[in-house]
Amino acid sequence: MLTSRKELDDRLRGAARAWLDEALAEAAHAAGHPDSDTGSPPWELRFASAGRQCGLEHADSVRALLLLEARAGLPAVTRLYEQGTAAERRAVLLTLDRLDLGATALPLVEDALRTNDTRLVSAAVGPYAAAHLDAHGWRHAVLKCLFTEVPVEAVADLGRRARGDAELARMLGDFAAERTAAGREVPADLRTVLDLTAPAPTSREES
Repeated sequence: MLTSRKELDDRLRGAARAWLDEALAEAAHAAGHPDSDTGSPPWELRFASAGRQCGLEHADSVRALLLLEARAGLPAVTRLYEQGTAAERRAVLLTLDRLDLGATALPLVEDALRTNDTRLVSAAVGPYAAAHLDAHGWRHAVLKCLFTEVPVEAVADLGRRARGDAELARMLGDFAAERTAAGREVPADLRTVLDLTAPAPTSREES
């Protein structure tokens, strides 16, 4: 996902660039006057129309730039997520790690992981989830990817968090056994993750 304004300017036509100029100016105004609006500020309406104005292929990038320029807080990202389409929700999820939210936006990640929408599941297991999901929630996020056939490459920091995780290994074994008993194929990615759960070699083993 592009987040550089220069990269977007190189790809957008004149009318789209002008629209983005106005949208970012509105977002910057909201950032400078966080208490001046009682309802949804104008830039949030721009967030919804980004795909129509700048093209669907650039919508994630435009929405990310708006969130960053507005320095969106939890009320704004929650509102945009809850009221948004799947594409808008995806953009929110993809940008969470770039916003100063701490762990407060975890309910949005958890909501996405309860769906079977692979666009949302894939976006939900990015850097924000890697940084803030607890061990229990993160393990279930990995299993959700396997269940919905989201490639595990989408899981940020997978190698570090999976390393030596015996409980994750047990859960993967149970999942594989359930699939086999039901006559269903075990995802190839399961072996990839299972291999990662092996403990890190000791210095003696490495020598």
